[in-house]
Amino acid sequence: MKTFRLSRYLSIAALVATAALANAQIYTELYNFDCVKNGCNPNSPALFSQGQDGNLYGTLPTQIFGNGTVDCFTPGGVFTTLFNFGPTNYVPQSGLTLGFDGNFYGTASVGGPGRNGVVFKLSGGTVTELYDFTNGADGAYPWAPPIQAPDGNIYGVTFNGTTPGTAYRITPSGAFSVIANLPSKTVAPLILGVDGNLYGTTQYGGTFNRGTVFQLTKAGKLKIIYNFDAATHGGIPIGPLMQGVDGKFYGTNTAGGTLGQGVVYSVTTGGAYKVLHNFQNTTDGTNSTSGLVQGSNKFLYGLTAAGGANSYGTLFKINTTGTTFTVLHNFDKASGASPAATPTLHTSGIIYGVTQTGGPINSADGVVYSFDDGLRPFASLVVIWSGKVGTSVGILGQGFSTATGVKFGTGPGNYTIVSDTFMTASVAPGATTGNVTVLEPGGNLVTPQVFKVTPQASSFSPASGAVGTQVVITGMSLTQATSVSFGGVKATSFTVNSDTQVTATVPTGAKTGKLSIVTKGGSASTPGKFTVI
Repeated sequence: MKTFRLSRYLSIAALVATAALANAQIYTELYNFDCVKNGCNPNSPALFSQGQDGNLYGTLPTQIFGNGTVDCFTPGGVFTTLFNFGPTNYVPQSGLTLGFDGNFYGTASVGGPGRNGVVFKLSGGTVTELYDFTNGADGAYPWAPPIQAPDGNIYGVTFNGTTPGTAYRITPSGAFSVIANLPSKTVAPLILGVDGNLYGTTQYGGTFNRGTVFQLTKAGKLKIIYNFDAATHGGIPIGPLMQGVDGKFYGTNTAGGTLGQGVVYSVTTGGAYKVLHNFQNTTDGTNSTSGLVQGSNKFLYGLTAAGGANSYGTLFKINTTGTTFTVLHNFDKASGASPAATPTLHTSGIIYGVTQTGGPINSADGVVYSFDDGLRPFASLVVIWSGKVGTSVGILGQGFSTATGVKFGTGPGNYTIVSDTFMTASVAPGATTGNVTVLEPGGNLVTPQVFKVTPQASSFSPASGAVGTQVVITGMSLTQATSVSFGGVKATSFTVNSDTQVTATVPTGAKTGKLSIVTKGGSASTPGKFTVI
């Protein structure tokens, strides 16, 4: 592995402004890129990622005297180049993702000994190469940033090469492996679903060769959820999926649909697909290469790279049923044009993004912008969304310096304030499955993600009995129990006595075997077997 020191590294407190209804629907041009100074022309996906300090981190693929940059942008409008890529590693197309370890992960689509691309980590002032692609069975030219899963491994996808469309895993020790071959190339990053599986899209491949939505287990089992057909349902997805609070996945297609200009769609893990909106070039925009974000109002926000009133793209919002679609901003050449990258919803409730071109410098380098639609501030979990009592999670937000408590569902959590914009919290006894709430004097912050508190079943008494016997099961996080089984046979009667105890009656047909308890947070089985007499 090769290591490069950052030219500069920031430790800047975020200048986060609370979203206010009085400032709703305000578009602000915050920064103008300049290829000569710091890079320009951010492509899709080009993800901004909110760091523990409240600032936004990303990459730019080009600059006049270099090969791309790693950058930091404060919500207050200060832009700083952190790292300049050299001749051996360059063209970072992807942006960055934040891991639960506090590091950022990204890729450079060209670089390494064979110029086939690299995966890198940004950590504490250092950029470290994690893997150099060979353009063999491992694929090549990665665009999408990898993500860190709760198991500590890094997961990502490749764009092209001799073996186009591979999914890979990099362990914390640096061991690389291809876990699946995808139907086609992709620039969209994987996302971690609430069920613990990975999800993504491919641009082509599938039954109609117009792209797919797929599910991927961390062990590498690939399942195609949906095959795009282009003509009716749209096709050629570029941007990433987004999982809404309702559990459905949402995205956009660049082409197809009834008007041939692309669509906004929803799809379930079971493959139930719905077109929410067909883009119309002159009014709505066209060629949406970005993903979507969901605000506190449950609306989805996204972008088109072209079309609209000025022919330079639009910023829009749409509800999850597709019955309401609104263009919020028409981009123009002077204040930013052709937004190709997925917007970022900051925990302040403000939307941030970049355009590929436009701006006053030379109308070609792009801008950083913000949009205030009056969305509520919130807190956000970092990667880990389930665990048993004692599990620790990172939480992004603001105003944490005055926080007075944390709740997991309706139960307690322990917490440590790291800064005004980042804290760690651990699941305490009595916690329940639900949204995580940070208690603050100025107004509580709630995570859009639901944290699943995993139950534990440690013992039971008596060890044996006939049908009708009352069996006491002890453990942790049992308050939300929905069923109890004896050797796989559900009990027809059980009582939740407390968070640590459930009493169940041995049912007719019960079999000798482990006792299992299912809760809203998952299931748990006893270490020993209950003997049915």
